[in-house]
Amino acid sequence: MGSAEDVFERGTDGPRVVLVGVDGSDTSLRAAAYAAGLARRQHSRLVVVHVRAGTTPLAGLVPGSAAVARDTAGEIADEVQALVVRGAAHIGIPVEYVAADGDPVTEITRVADALLADAVVVGASQQAGHRWVGSIAVRLVKAGRWPVTVVP
Repeated sequence: MGSAEDVFERGTDGPRVVLVGVDGSDTSLRAAAYAAGLARRQHSRLVVVHVRAGTTPLAGLVPGSAAVARDTAGEIADEVQALVVRGAAHIGIPVEYVAADGDPVTEITRVADALLADAVVVGASQQAGHRWVGSIAVRLVKAGRWPVTVVP
C-alpha cells in the first residue's frame, strides 16, 4: 500500500491555486466572484487572467480599425484590472492579475500550467454560435488538465 503522499495528488484535497478567466462580460464577472469565494474559503491563491484577443484579419480592411481595436482592448483590460483590485480589497484576499494577448484558451492554458493551477473557473459563453463551434469553457474542458467550473 502507498504512502499518504501517494494518495493525494495536486488539487485533490481542495485547490491551492484557483485561476479565473475574466473578459469583462457579466458571466465572467460572476465567475470571478465565484472563484474569489472559493479561494477565500479554501485559503487558496487566486489568479485572475484577462486575455486581450488579437485583431482579426478583417481589421486590416478598414483604415485605422486595428488601432481602435487595440485601444479598446487596452481600456477593457484597465477596467477589468480595476474591478479585480476593488473586488479583492472588498473580500480581503490577495489576488494576482495576469494580462495576456492572444487566444483566450491558449493563454489561460499557458498560465494555468505555469502556475500549477488546481482549478479553472470561467463564465459561460453568451454567444449563440458557441453551441455549435465550441466555447472557451468547452475547449478548456477538452484540454483535460484541471477541473473546469463554468459559471452561468
